[in-house]
Amino acid sequence: MVATPTKAKYDIKDINLAAQGRQRIEWAAREMPVVRQLQERFSKEKPFEGIRITACCHVTTETANLAIALKAGGADALLIASNPLSTQDDVAACLVADYDIPVYAIKGEDNATYHRHVQTALDHRPNIIIDDGSDVVATLIKERQHQMEDIIGTTEETTTGIVRLVAMLKDGVLTFPAMNVNDADTKHFFDNRYGTGQSTLDGIIRATNVLLAGKVAVVAGYGWCGKGVAMRARGLGANVIVTEIDPVRAIEAAMDGFRVMPMAEAAKQGDVFVTVTGNKHVIRPEHFEVMKDGAMVCNSGHFDIEIDLKSLGAKATEVKEVRNFTQKYTLPSGKAIVVLGEGRLINLAAAEGHPSAVMDMSFANQALACEYLVQNKGKLEPGIYNIPKELDQEIASLKLKAMGIEIDTLTPEQDEYINSWTVGT
Repeated sequence: MVATPTKAKYDIKDINLAAQGRQRIEWAAREMPVVRQLQERFSKEKPFEGIRITACCHVTTETANLAIALKAGGADALLIASNPLSTQDDVAACLVADYDIPVYAIKGEDNATYHRHVQTALDHRPNIIIDDGSDVVATLIKERQHQMEDIIGTTEETTTGIVRLVAMLKDGVLTFPAMNVNDADTKHFFDNRYGTGQSTLDGIIRATNVLLAGKVAVVAGYGWCGKGVAMRARGLGANVIVTEIDPVRAIEAAMDGFRVMPMAEAAKQGDVFVTVTGNKHVIRPEHFEVMKDGAMVCNSGHFDIEIDLKSLGAKATEVKEVRNFTQKYTLPSGKAIVVLGEGRLINLAAAEGHPSAVMDMSFANQALACEYLVQNKGKLEPGIYNIPKELDQEIASLKLKAMGIEIDTLTPEQDEYINSWTVGT
């Protein structure tokens, strides 16, 4: 069956996958009531009329529902992939064929294709950039200075991207406002913890079919993502070790009941390793040297540099794909290290990413952050801004309503008490 002709330009795997993608997008929408409510409002109010929005995100069913909501609000939207292995090709096809949204994303695209798509994203001359890792913003600043005047602002939803934005601001090159979606309560409490926790283990299991019960799982990093992975691994019966560089988080991990030690020690004990730090070379040659034969390593941080795969590849006598997204590196000693998902985000490389229900809140934050930038165009100084508390509260309230949950409100007496200094015990 040939897909519906479209006016949108695109670079995707196969437009004839659109029908399959539409079914999956509609299935995800069932679990995204907050984004649906925003889409209904946007359709009436058209807050993005005349605004060009470029989104660099994982091209999944959840991202599709965000893109559809933005277009419903009047946006001239374009979407590229933020990771070479995270694209769902049928979703990309549906967005092009059924919604006339330009998409430049192919699962498994090489680095040259990815960088070409980043340039295409900037050719769109965006007013707002929705970024996932700050690659588009960084490229804009380094290579497209003449387009800076077009920018109203950017939104960023990853810890890695926020770290890069902070560095840009420190160096004086961030000349427009950036919305810190990553640190919204309705994002990191739920997306990072419950989304990353479940989807990471989903990716590991799909790639390997390994039984986690009884295994020693090493989680590198105990931020919100690390907390989620450690919690879910323990729930499946794994014996969890946490490695950290932050003493406060290390204490927290210990008090949460996990063993805490340096990676040099954990490397000797682990069966499965997951990196979620946002830094580079968390697992290095000295760690590979002491790992067990058959130890599995994977990453759930944004970029594929947390595991030093170049040094592992240089040392290996053979690299063999033994399952989809599963490669066995054989070392001179005869010992094998198994790498999952090429060191990229395992939850998106081998699985489908976060469940729709949790991305509902994350992408509601993205949508409202874009609206906030438009509403405050010309009023915000260059800098990094947290999502306003009232927007965070609005998202939480909409989510509770959709879940059929009611909560208490303060009585007038309680409200007066909590806002007064004259009434004591």
